[in-house]
Amino acid sequence: MAGKVFFSVSMSLDGFIAPESPDELMGPQWMELQQWIFAQRFFRENLGLGEGGEEGPDNDILRETFERTGVSVMGKRMFDAGEQAWPEDAPFHTPVFVVTHEKRDPWERAGGTTFHFVDDGIESALDQAREAAGERDVRIAGGGAAILQYLNAGLVDEFTIALSPVLFGSGIRLFEGVDASRVALEPIRSVPTPRVTHLTYAVRKR
Repeated sequence: MAGKVFFSVSMSLDGFIAPESPDELMGPQWMELQQWIFAQRFFRENLGLGEGGEEGPDNDILRETFERTGVSVMGKRMFDAGEQAWPEDAPFHTPVFVVTHEKRDPWERAGGTTFHFVDDGIESALDQAREAAGERDVRIAGGGAAILQYLNAGLVDEFTIALSPVLFGSGIRLFEGVDASRVALEPIRSVPTPRVTHLTYAVRKR
């Protein structure tokens, strides 16, 4: 049985998931948005940062997301930013399929992460990801444009938003350009924590 296709992102209260400029990724505003993650024990374990960190619902959800993911798919913008910022032991530990217009040989990293570059569209990338994932789930890792393409194409089964008590004012909106006439949502779970509120929805066709 094939797994689900999902995405899981942090979002500001005013609907943004990243600053507009790639130069501002990993900057103060983005770090504030992601602050809830950095405090968790699982995050520290996964990046080899040593002992310590919080345990609780936030940590459990991070671990659950990682363990269900057999393969990740991402857009070129996210890859370009991460290529400079990720450590040699990239945090995915799975195959990653990058949707791009460029031809490039697979890029193997330590810890089980290999980036595969797909230049013939989002559906081809997802087909290859599903095959590689087996019965585990496929995560659309980002960025916002890639998530929106998969959502509008009816290829996402569910998603989780970590709603963070942060205001951006401008940047990349998660649902900017969504085809609301085709997408209906069914609430699955709401988990409030002192840091964020985790909202999970199943995606249905209208």
